[in-house]
Amino acid sequence: MKTCIIFHSYTGITRGIAERVKAACGGELLEVQPRQAYSKLTAYTTGCLRARRGEADPIDPEIIDAGFSDVIVLGTPVWAFKPTPAINGAISALQNCDGKKAVIFATCGGQAGDTTTVIKKALEAKGVKVVAEFTFNKNDVTDEKKIAELVAAVKAAGPQ
Repeated sequence: MKTCIIFHSYTGITRGIAERVKAACGGELLEVQPRQAYSKLTAYTTGCLRARRGEADPIDPEIIDAGFSDVIVLGTPVWAFKPTPAINGAISALQNCDGKKAVIFATCGGQAGDTTTVIKKALEAKGVKVVAEFTFNKNDVTDEKKIAELVAAVKAAGPQ
């Protein structure tokens, strides 16, 4: 199974979960970065406002070709109960993803709000079928059982 693990991580928490998925399932790990980095102040002001509006940041890499993969895994922190502008940019940058399966996850301090719903809708508009959704709050990120459930969902999404 070829897996493309796409994520944005502001504090490293989302990266940690993405790395756990890669260690268990293999695949390509792709961290997207906004071209204009956020400071601590602008992440919670400008970044959250842009997230709330559903805006997409210009990102690096500019294009994400998912044609080689069987499964797409997409992870984001939650900003203002929504996916980050960098992940919105990643979804916009996705190419050759029609017909692929995806597993999505969000990390948050408390409540995820509409984060996974927004991601699912955006991916489905690109022809991607979301087969599993996970939210990890601050306590869940160290919950081995919940991480194992995410890994199992990624493995189950692959070719049968």
